[in-house]
Amino acid sequence: MSQTAVRIDVQSLPPHVRHSTIFATFGELATGQGLELVNNHDPRPLFFQFQNFVPGQFDWAYLEQGPQTWRVAIKRIKDGAAYDGGSSCCGGGCGG
Repeated sequence: MSQTAVRIDVQSLPPHVRHSTIFATFGELATGQGLELVNNHDPRPLFFQFQNFVPGQFDWAYLEQGPQTWRVAIKRIKDGAAYDGGSSCCGGGCGG
C-alpha cells in the first residue's frame, strides 16, 4: 500500500475501543490515503462492518494472512459520510 497514513496494531488497544478507533482513523483519511491494520486473527468481521457502514468508500487488501499475524491495508477510495464505529461490533465480547 503506497500511501499508508497510519499503522494500527489493535492488539495494543482495549477490545472495547478497537473498532471505533479504526473507523475514526478511517474517517480522517483523504481519498487515496490508507491505514494498515495489524491483528492476531483475521479481521473479517470488520470487513463486513466496513461494507455496511462505508460501502463503496474503501479498498481492503490482505498483506499478511496469519497464522499469528494478520495485516490488512484499508484504503479510502471515495469520500462519503463518516461512521464513528460505535464502541464495538458487539460491546467488546468478540475482542474486536
